[in-house]
Amino acid sequence: MFGRVPKKSDNTKFYEVLGVPKSASQDELKKAYKKAAIKNHPDKGGDPEKFKELAHAYEVLSDPEKREIYDQYGEDALKEGMGGGSSSHNPFDIFESFFGGGAFGGGGSSRGRRQKRGEDVVHALKVSLEELYNGTTKKLSLSRNAICSKCKGKGSKSGASSRCYGCQGTGMKITTRQIGLGMIQQMQHVCPECRGSGEMISDRDRCPQCKGNKVTQEKKVLEVHIEKGMRDGQKITFEGQADEAPDTITGDIVFVLEQKKHPKFDRKFGDDLYVDHNLSLTEALCGFQFALTHLDGRQLLIKSNPGEVIKPGQYKAINDEGMPHHQRPFMKGNLVIQFHVIFPESVVLSPEQCRKIESILPMRPSKHLTDMELDDCEETTLHDVSAEEVKRRKEQRQHRHREAYDEDEDDDESAPRVQCAQQ
Repeated sequence: MFGRVPKKSDNTKFYEVLGVPKSASQDELKKAYKKAAIKNHPDKGGDPEKFKELAHAYEVLSDPEKREIYDQYGEDALKEGMGGGSSSHNPFDIFESFFGGGAFGGGGSSRGRRQKRGEDVVHALKVSLEELYNGTTKKLSLSRNAICSKCKGKGSKSGASSRCYGCQGTGMKITTRQIGLGMIQQMQHVCPECRGSGEMISDRDRCPQCKGNKVTQEKKVLEVHIEKGMRDGQKITFEGQADEAPDTITGDIVFVLEQKKHPKFDRKFGDDLYVDHNLSLTEALCGFQFALTHLDGRQLLIKSNPGEVIKPGQYKAINDEGMPHHQRPFMKGNLVIQFHVIFPESVVLSPEQCRKIESILPMRPSKHLTDMELDDCEETTLHDVSAEEVKRRKEQRQHRHREAYDEDEDDDESAPRVQCAQQ
């Protein structure tokens, strides 16, 4: 008389698939499905099985009647026909009900078949260190192919087309050529007659706007937001903004930041800024102060501690004056200054000046020679030699060494070869 009532089975699986509690509202179900479906869409590199599970779980739980049966008796009851039967919708149809057929910028509907994905377009974007420090927005005008608005990407007025006989609808042609005895090379290339579409459109049916190409040129202005602290080589992606094509998921436009060389500052080790500064010998010994213009235009007063002596090549750091941390711009790296001490040129000190300097500086570690040792020494005179002269002499020595080596090789080759005769 009465139909068999199914026994209760697991009724939490669908909620776990969507990552929501059993008390989730319809809005919470929608948000959970949309977020997970985008992440797991096959055309975005997601898991196809997970994508199907998400669609099936959402289809059941979004239907009040099916949800009530599932909550009471589980999935088995739905399989046995209660509540209108099991899921029959294509997972791509459910996805498109939220996002439309061009969810990722494509021109057509998935409808149960995988669409090919268009190529990404990558542009190098040159930025200054000031722009990376302060953040900025650049407006860039680009041209791209867009699905023809008049024929909706069909290429003809009525949508009629015929299979290309040149490639038999494959869009590709294979040619062979003999490259040797018994050797044949096969080459595959885009069919020149249909330009890879696999179909032909007669001249009278061609769309007057796109001339049968299915796409038209479109100007697009993109605002590229460069956030504070971004780095050289970092990518900024505009999803689904590359060239459109029928039955193709549109690729992304990717901007790769390329930092221009700065005349003063150098970014190193993440978020630290390095700068070189020259000091005179007097400044290095007696103290200094100077103003340093930062990347945001601020003037920083840099000065030595009283009585401090700066050594050639010494580093000093100022905390929190380096580059901002990306995502946490209120935190910054260090500003590191390397000091180079410039000695005076052609300065001759009098004996009195030498004695005054010696009275201040640490004693000289040089050894005092006895009169006997001095008598055994030959008198010499020092003269100046430039770095260029030292380099030139080094190159001359290397050249003479190579010539001598080549001469030795020539002598070896001209020497007679002595062979031992077998007895």
